[in-house]
Amino acid sequence: MSNHHQSLQMAAIRQTPLSCSGHTRPVVKLAFSRLTPYGYFLISACKDGKPMLRQGDTGDWIGTFLGHKGAVWGATLNEDATRAATGAADFTAKVWDAVSGEETATFSHKHIVKSVDFSKDSSQLLTGGNEKLLKIFDLNKPEADPVVFTGHTNYVKDALFLPDGKRLVSGGDDKTVRMWDITSQTEVKKLELDSIMTDISLTKDGSILVVTNGRTVSFYNSDSLEKLKSYSTPSQVYSASLNEDKGTYVIGGEDFKLYKFDYETGSELESYKGHFGPVHCVRFSPDGELYASGSEDGTLRLWQTNVGTTYGLWKCVLPEDAIDETNNGGNGTNSVKTEG
Repeated sequence: MSNHHQSLQMAAIRQTPLSCSGHTRPVVKLAFSRLTPYGYFLISACKDGKPMLRQGDTGDWIGTFLGHKGAVWGATLNEDATRAATGAADFTAKVWDAVSGEETATFSHKHIVKSVDFSKDSSQLLTGGNEKLLKIFDLNKPEADPVVFTGHTNYVKDALFLPDGKRLVSGGDDKTVRMWDITSQTEVKKLELDSIMTDISLTKDGSILVVTNGRTVSFYNSDSLEKLKSYSTPSQVYSASLNEDKGTYVIGGEDFKLYKFDYETGSELESYKGHFGPVHCVRFSPDGELYASGSEDGTLRLWQTNVGTTYGLWKCVLPEDAIDETNNGGNGTNSVKTEG
């Protein structure tokens, strides 16, 4: 193929996101399951109070968890997607059977619950929120009092189990990210930020902690909280995710756009506008083939990591077809089609 034809082929390929409708208010949190024998799954938290479960690679709606009486701020799936958890403005965290959709447990709090996370073996649920506390509930003894961690001086926005199962990491409106020892219930490390943290996430292998605040995205060794890299962002950033291969990271924020950057250099690789409001959350899928975004506009969108590959509902048309279309007066932008 000549260089001219190659350039035509590249010009023809564009990002065609899949838009997932169904929510009626802003989508504020997303989480993927791990890969399971049935594929992988995506859960969304929304201010409409109705968290939704979807097939991860296509965005197809599977079901809605009904029971909260207020905005849902946090949502997650356990590793094999058999259980879901949600946290809401009705001062509760709920655990659900993700296969039947039935509610299996409710944990009352004294304020809004913003974050929920399962332990690796799904036996514990970690919550955080406007109580300024972290709590671990034993799902095998749901009536037992939770283990409580005190120290944050403002609302807790996110809290996660670290891979070793012995420690937690949390971030809040007090401009700190903190690491906790579960056994002793004590804080063991604290990062001071220069602005309020908007999101924390872990890579698939749990080795790197991604933190966003202000116009900055930072990457830390999750074991030591040693800073590995830090980059500025084009606008106020609300969420970021680092791909499993550690090659690229994506961010979303105030300017409605999704950006993809090179992790080693911080250089911008791509940017896309598809949402009609700020992007509140972005996460890579467990196989790294796509990333999902949730927005103030009430939609989720799925974006290809490598534009032009055949995956899920995306079908790659042969390069010759794209070139022929360009030569025949077409706009040459249909080399990646979505089905369905």
